[in-house]
Amino acid sequence: MTSTSSSPVSFVRAAVDAEIASFTERRRAQLLEIGAELAPVMEALEAMLAGGKRLRPAFCYWGWRGAGGAEVPGIYTAAASLEFLQACALIHDDVIDNSDTRRGLPATHKRLEALHRRSGWSGGAQGFGQGSAILIGDLCLAWSDEMFQGSELPLEALRAGRRPFDEMRTEVMAGQYLDMLEQVRGSESVEASLRVMHYKAAKYTIERPLHMGAALAGRSAELAGVYSDYGIALGIAFQLRDDVLGVFGDPEETGKPAGDDLREGKRTLLVAETLERATPADAAEFRRHLGDPHLTPETVEWMRALATECGALEACERRIDGYVAQATEALESPEVDDAARPALADLIVAATARKH
Repeated sequence: MTSTSSSPVSFVRAAVDAEIASFTERRRAQLLEIGAELAPVMEALEAMLAGGKRLRPAFCYWGWRGAGGAEVPGIYTAAASLEFLQACALIHDDVIDNSDTRRGLPATHKRLEALHRRSGWSGGAQGFGQGSAILIGDLCLAWSDEMFQGSELPLEALRAGRRPFDEMRTEVMAGQYLDMLEQVRGSESVEASLRVMHYKAAKYTIERPLHMGAALAGRSAELAGVYSDYGIALGIAFQLRDDVLGVFGDPEETGKPAGDDLREGKRTLLVAETLERATPADAAEFRRHLGDPHLTPETVEWMRALATECGALEACERRIDGYVAQATEALESPEVDDAARPALADLIVAATARKH
């Protein structure tokens, strides 16, 4: 285990990575016993699990420590189970958005589509890739539950942690549906964007992992409110930062082509703010290009410039600063154990740092 002088995410990452490696090694043997043809499935799943910031396990762990939880191996197993849930969400999200890449590598459905093409199999390669990815995502969801239950924490703790764990899974699926709905509605509402962020990002990424840690430590009642005040504010700030990076981020940092969110036509708060603040003529031109998969670099640059010049980017940055202030204030609660307070403060920076 790394020392506590490291970042609150890297402190947790080594143990979480070890738990994931141990679990996937056992499940690889199980799948290959069923059939050697499942090797590419496991390779695609392991590729997805290899990346990521490990934010959800970090918030679960520090939620546990903030509730006075002791340093025991089982908390890392329970926290690591959230990475399988995240892998499920990302794999399915990439199918829904028809994304080509994830973290600089081919998206899961694209990996399996390429396997179909290389193998010269009958039928459509695209359909095979998408169907395979849906099944791999479902497998991750099942394994998330299995890993949580097998964490060897006391049964009473697991029963308490089960409620936020179950609520988290329901909320992220509901949030994903709302996101899809706003896309097809062509929503331009700031309020609609915030509602999607509330369920798809804030509760799922930060609030519920914190609640899970507190519940596993037996202090859900005392800390639920504090963790909600901190988690929802920080979660929305985190998603806002992600949306800004989806337009302005460096591809080497984001793992996606520059302006990829514009090509996918994502109805983010940045887009809503741009359409609300731009002149009618510029807004109409922005709408015409939004969602065009063949956007040229020059058009992406024009859309970025419009978001900047009309004040949409600045408005999003102000919102991020405001939510960060709310999360920071929530941490002043005496209910949070002093052992975790500095780490939770550092996580505010880790979740919202500018990288553009």
